[in-house]
Amino acid sequence: MTDFRLVYCSENRVPLADQGLRSAMDDILAKSRRNNALVGVSGALMFSAGYFGQILEGRQGALEATFERIQQDARHGEVCVLDFGPVSKRAFENWSMAYVGDHSQAFDGWIGSSSFDGGIFTANALFEKLRSMVASAVQAA
Repeated sequence: MTDFRLVYCSENRVPLADQGLRSAMDDILAKSRRNNALVGVSGALMFSAGYFGQILEGRQGALEATFERIQQDARHGEVCVLDFGPVSKRAFENWSMAYVGDHSQAFDGWIGSSSFDGGIFTANALFEKLRSMVASAVQAA
């Protein structure tokens, strides 16, 4: 069976109060890791005060169901699919949800204003950024 990769970004609608953001991210990660492991989905996530950037990999049906939940989640707004298609090999196969944390600076060069614009991202740029950040985090551990 063929694996697929979904690359998307969305507006971060989590309340920016420090405790609210931390609590929301803990909740997102715990649920994502549990749900993804159950259906064989892997991936990586990063965020800033304004954006989420995420890669999901797995079987097409599992990705579609997972993405439907994300689109219904009030913490995500203006969800923008950057790429969806088959892949020969997963990049994050060992991660039910790799998390590289708040990397606001990682979005530098993409963000020209404070308003959300999903069109400023490219699938390949977001994929390479997340892959590089996960690899760096693994090497540092």
